[in-house]
Amino acid sequence: MSNRPLILSLLCVTFFFSGKNVFAQNEALQKHENILIQPPYLNVGDTVAIVAPSGILKNRTREIKKAKDLIESWGLEVVIEKNVFNKNNHFAGTDEERSEDLQKAMDNKAIKAIWCARGGYGTVRVLDKLDYTEFRKNPKWIIGYSDITALHNQVHNEGFESIHAIMCTSLQDDPDEIKESIQTFKDAIFGKPLKYNLKGSKYNKAGSVTAPIIGGNLSILYSMLGSKTSVDTSGKILFIEDIGEYKYHIDRMLQSLKRAGYFNNCKGVVVGDMTKLRKNTTLWGSSVEQLIIDALKEYNFPIAFNMPAGHEKDNRAIILGKIVNLTVNNEHSTIIF
Repeated sequence: MSNRPLILSLLCVTFFFSGKNVFAQNEALQKHENILIQPPYLNVGDTVAIVAPSGILKNRTREIKKAKDLIESWGLEVVIEKNVFNKNNHFAGTDEERSEDLQKAMDNKAIKAIWCARGGYGTVRVLDKLDYTEFRKNPKWIIGYSDITALHNQVHNEGFESIHAIMCTSLQDDPDEIKESIQTFKDAIFGKPLKYNLKGSKYNKAGSVTAPIIGGNLSILYSMLGSKTSVDTSGKILFIEDIGEYKYHIDRMLQSLKRAGYFNNCKGVVVGDMTKLRKNTTLWGSSVEQLIIDALKEYNFPIAFNMPAGHEKDNRAIILGKIVNLTVNNEHSTIIF
């Protein structure tokens, strides 16, 4: 009986410290819960598959050949999947054909990157047909932008990084006019460091943060709301870009994202190109930059404008899901991967 108080004390101490251990482990897990798995960077001799999960590639054989030649000039092998040039109304083949090509490339251990031929519309129609069992065992880079944002979202929810960069049809432009787009795409897939110095803007919201960067086309992000492919922005920096929208459409999408809690735990916003904005008969009354600032005014995170990424010729690569350091002030901003 005389040893009972000592035994009880030892039990309490053991419980206390084991509890602290569990708490520390949970803290460590929470600290790293936003980290996505990085597929292996490419080496000379690796193989890239070209697929077409979206729009039709009618009369685009020249661009696909230029894409193949470009990749081969870097010492890589290229596989053009069998259904790329198929036609089914708006799409590059039926949903089944497009998903078949994508699935085949995802499952093939020899394929180290999947380069999307073009965007447009159609990726959302194949998302639920994809099986990630083999992809999880042998992850590979998925590359594209615009409509491919839907696929990026799904890949991120599976826990993997991907690359927002030019697609095959981007090579319709003069190579001298898209030098940075091509070079940063190459740097991204080969694992060379990326660092962007952005032009300053009076609309920038100053601050500095280190967090994963995710996102893509605003219209696609908006269209994913309420689905299992909607991406989690908590603890992350959100990149957005768009093309051919009215300003009130952009405001509506931002307001919808706000109401869905998109920005509640967001760590920052990077705004890319807002290209070919349409004019409504009732003018919005402010710049698109002011629109974005007004929509996000209640949030205390940095906002950087002038990221050269989106639907312009200068479309620099962004490794989505990768932790970056974002520093913003009015004079300039930097993004270091």
